[in-house]
Order: sequence, then structure tokens, then C-alpha cells
Amino acid sequence: MPKVKIPTPLRQYTDGSSEVEVGGDTAGETLGNLAAQYPDLRQHLYTGDGKLRSFVNVYKGDEDIRYLDGPDTEVLENDELSIIPSIAGGRCRNF
Repeated sequence: MPKVKIPTPLRQYTDGSSEVEVGGDTAGETLGNLAAQYPDLRQHLYTGDGKLRSFVNVYKGDEDIRYLDGPDTEVLENDELSIIPSIAGGRCRNF
């Protein structure tokens, strides 16, 4: 089964697991199955209309799935998906 790496801020929704094995033939199917297995995680990954949130980046190995086939990116038995939330911050100084 493909493995999904869970970032620290989302581990509270996966019972503390940093990595979860989840079935699926595509990245989208795998993430959907992950959200089905951990329903509290769904709102952090998906918008109300079921689309992956824009600030959630998903990588297959070292490749961002947006530059592959998006949610249709094929995943195989030993593939690893990583969920990487975008981080905004810092401070703007007025000059």
C-alpha cells in the first residue's frame, strides 16, 4: 500500500501517526481514502466542494503532483506521498 507522510500539525487528526498506509491507485484516491479513514482530517485537506485546499501541497517522492497528473497521478505499492502545508508568515516592514 502507498504510504502518506503526515506533517506535525495534522498528526492530531491521525492519532499521532507520522505515516499512514492507505490504499489507492491515484494520489487523489489515496488522499480520499486517508480522509475517509480519519474524518477529522478532511476539513484540513479539502474545501467544502471537495477540492484539495490550495495551501496543501502533495508530493509523490520529490515531485509535486501538480506538475505530474494532479490528483490523477498514479501511485504504486511502495510509493510515498507527502502532505506539505504551505506556511505563511513573517512581518512586513514599512520603509
